[in-house]
Amino acid sequence: MKTTVLVADDDREIRDILHIYLRNEGYSVLEAEDGRQALEYLQNEKIDLIILDIMMPVLDGIRACFKIREQSNIPIIMLSAKSEDIDKITGLSTGADDYVTKPFNPLELIARVKAQLRRQNFTSVNTADDSAEIVIDDDLILYKNEHRVAVRGKEVALTPIEFSILLLLATHRGQVFNIDTIYQKAWKEQSEFYSDNTVMVHIRNIREKIEVNPREPQYIKTVWGVGYKIDR
Repeated sequence: MKTTVLVADDDREIRDILHIYLRNEGYSVLEAEDGRQALEYLQNEKIDLIILDIMMPVLDGIRACFKIREQSNIPIIMLSAKSEDIDKITGLSTGADDYVTKPFNPLELIARVKAQLRRQNFTSVNTADDSAEIVIDDDLILYKNEHRVAVRGKEVALTPIEFSILLLLATHRGQVFNIDTIYQKAWKEQSEFYSDNTVMVHIRNIREKIEVNPREPQYIKTVWGVGYKIDR
């Protein structure tokens, strides 16, 4: 069965261009003109990845991303005509896995699509090895095979990227990972197209979900000037 990518953008020219490039890579492509159409497709079709523009009518990409994350951990790549870091942070904070600024090189976007799908497949294949359960302590448990996390007895929904980052740190307790290494291992690609904020925002999102007080984290520790670790 072909991998299906949903392109949600109100700009027909961008949809057409991405359709051609994605189809040439062997993907099946669906198109939506706004966030509401994207959600309708998600309800009725098997979709493997979404390319989601931020600025759309009816339902914009930010609100659509929030709604998607309520029901699915499907990889999401956000598109925006704005290049400021604050817009990137907003996009990633909604649960998106990656972010591309317009105008973009279609080949770069295709590379990011492949990286997200590769990482998704890698996680699915490799969650069956080693121990299926990683116990940090009584309050934080990762279930690798089921790709889920329990915090203080309650399940917490992490995006695929968030889970990959937490799994990386949890399986190498005490080891400090710098931002470049976290990006390369979690995204399964080289770190030439990203900014430091990409990883930092995902770390912040994870802390918001697993820590009692995200400003004084018990689990994911910052080693200033170096990176992040879990040493419990």
